[in-house]
This record gives sequence, C-alpha cells and structure tokens, in this order.
Amino acid sequence: SGCIGVGEGNFPTFTLSSSSAASDLYKRRALAYDEIADSWRDERFNPVNGIGSHKLALNFLKADVDGWALNVGCGCNTRFNSLLRSHGLKIEGVDISQRMIELAGEADPAVVLHHEDVCEWTPPRSYRFISAWDSIWHVDLAQQRPLMLKLMAALEEDGVFIFTAGGLDVAGFHVDASMGPEVYYSTLGINGLLQVIEEAGCVLRHLEFDQLPHKHLVVIVQRLS
Repeated sequence: SGCIGVGEGNFPTFTLSSSSAASDLYKRRALAYDEIADSWRDERFNPVNGIGSHKLALNFLKADVDGWALNVGCGCNTRFNSLLRSHGLKIEGVDISQRMIELAGEADPAVVLHHEDVCEWTPPRSYRFISAWDSIWHVDLAQQRPLMLKLMAALEEDGVFIFTAGGLDVAGFHVDASMGPEVYYSTLGINGLLQVIEEAGCVLRHLEFDQLPHKHLVVIVQRLS
C-alpha cells in the first residue's frame, strides 16, 4: 500500500519506546489503509504509475529464467502483474491491510497473498524480483534498515529489488493526512540507503528522482552473484 509523492524538508529521527507501541502504530496504519483501499482499485488508479521503472528493473534480470516475484505492500492494484508474468515470474504479495488483501484476491486470484506486517514476516522462499513501490516508506524509521536487509537477503543471486523512498539528504520521518487518515512516512536518507545496499551485498543499478520537484526516489539494486 502506498501513495504518490513524499513531503519535502528534513525531519527529526524517530524511534518507538516499546514493542507494544510499535504494534499499536502498525495496527493504526493497517486501519488507515483499510479505510482508503478502494482508491487503489485498478479502475480508479493510474494504470501506468511505476510501469516504466519496473520495466527498467526487470531488464536487469537474466532472460528465460523462471522464478518468483514478491510485491511488498502489494495493495489491491494489479497493474504490475502481467508485466511480471511476462518475465516468467509467479507472484506473491504481502500487505498489512486486510481490506487490501481481500481486494487483491478478488482482482487476481492467482497471486499468493499474505496478510502480514512485513517487518515481522519471514519470506517463505527466495525471489528473482522484489518490488516495494510506495510501500516500505510507511515503516517505522527504526525498522527501515532491518527490513531492507531482510528483503535484500531474500533475493536470489542476480535478483533485483526495486523500491521507492523519500529522497532526503538525511534520515527522518513525517506524518501526512492528505488522503484522509494520517499516514506515516520515513526514510533512511540517500546516504543511509546507499550504505544499507552495500551492507546487504547488493549493487546500485539505478537511482532517480522521477517526480521532481517531489522528492520521490526510485532505487533499483541487484544482488551480487
């Protein structure tokens, strides 16, 4: 689940005081996306959003090798599915929103879906391709690094990970209510992102501000063989 755009400026660092506070925060985020899930239905959402970036990311994969793709914060929109399948990929999705998962199952029953908090979830397999488009920036700042390390560790050799992030110079967070309910955003900042990519044994393939003047950052990385 995610939205387009990210607020500008620098924000203070943020940590949660306890695991119960974290649990409450994630529940609130799940309920927020339950409330606005219908806005992401195929007939209501921009059908080309992120498609060009995904085509670029998929081009880094070796040709004619089947495998699995994971859509993190998959929401209910299916616009990436046919593109992923055209590259021989079976699709798995995970989302914290029950309503998003219900709508996703109705829209494309062939996708393997998990109603889980991705920060606590253990991937059941390795993946040739992982997409986290406008999704993991909703994770608590303190969880950003461990989540990204987990996702990149779930890549097969030469596997590709595409994600979006707030393109700030430093780590930070903010809360926005432009969609109705309050929605939280965080980012490691550009240097922080590059550090965790290297730590994970991956290499940067592409970094782009694709929606200037909004600080919406597209990042494509590949796991080293």
